[in-house]
Amino acid sequence: MAEAGNMLEVVNLHAGYGIVPVLEDVSLSVRAGEILLIGGENGAGKSTLMRAIAGFNRPTKGEVLLTGRPLQGMAPENIAKAGLRIVLDGHRVFPELSVFDNLRMGAAARPGDRAGFAAAVEEIYSVFPILKEKQRKYARDLSGGQQQMLALGQAFVAQPKVLLCDEPSMGLAQALLPQILAFLRRWAETGTAVVIVEQHLQMTAPYADRAMIVERGKVKFECPAAELDRRLAAAEHV
Repeated sequence: MAEAGNMLEVVNLHAGYGIVPVLEDVSLSVRAGEILLIGGENGAGKSTLMRAIAGFNRPTKGEVLLTGRPLQGMAPENIAKAGLRIVLDGHRVFPELSVFDNLRMGAAARPGDRAGFAAAVEEIYSVFPILKEKQRKYARDLSGGQQQMLALGQAFVAQPKVLLCDEPSMGLAQALLPQILAFLRRWAETGTAVVIVEQHLQMTAPYADRAMIVERGKVKFECPAAELDRRLAAAEHV
C-alpha cells in the first residue's frame, strides 16, 4: 500500500538479469521536493535498481508505485510519459541532433506547452551557459561533461514528477559536480522527487535529504543525509 505523500515508492523489489538475482527485497520511498542519495560499492546493485524502477529491467517480485500508481509491467517510454525520467550514466543524448533539438525531444513529454518549454530552456541555459553557447552544435561534438548537462537539461524540460539520476559525476570533471548537484537541489525544491546514485558520497550528501546504502543487492541502512558520515564510520567497525 502506497503511503500518502510519496511520489515514488518501491516495495520489496527483487530484480536481476535472466536467472541471476541482483536485488533482494529492496524498499524505498521519496516524497515531493526530497532528494534521496543511494550509495554503495561497485556491483552492489544500484544501477540495476534504477533500471528496474524505470522499466528497463523487469522486477521478478515487488512493486514500484508512482504517486500510488503501479508501474511494473509498463514499457520504459510509458513510464517516462507517466512522469518518471531516468538520466543514465553514459549521457544518453541524441548525437546527430543539435543541443537545442535534444532539449526539444525532452519537451515531447509536455505537448502544447510552448511557454513552459521556452522558460525551461532559458533556465537550463542560465545554469549551464556552455549549452547556450553550443545550442546549434551536434550533441556528438560535446564533451562527456557537457553531454551529462544536456541529458539533465532534456529531463528538466520534461518536468517529471520523479527524476532518477544514475552517477551524475560519471565522465565529469569533479569541479563540475557541485554545480550539477546545486541544480538538482533547486529542481527538487520545485516539487520533483529526486533519486541520485553516486560514488562521491561526501560531496553529494550536503545536497540530499536522506541517504541509503546498498550492499550486495540489499539495503544496508538508511539515514538522514547529515548522519551519513557517522553511520558509514560506525558500519566499518561492525
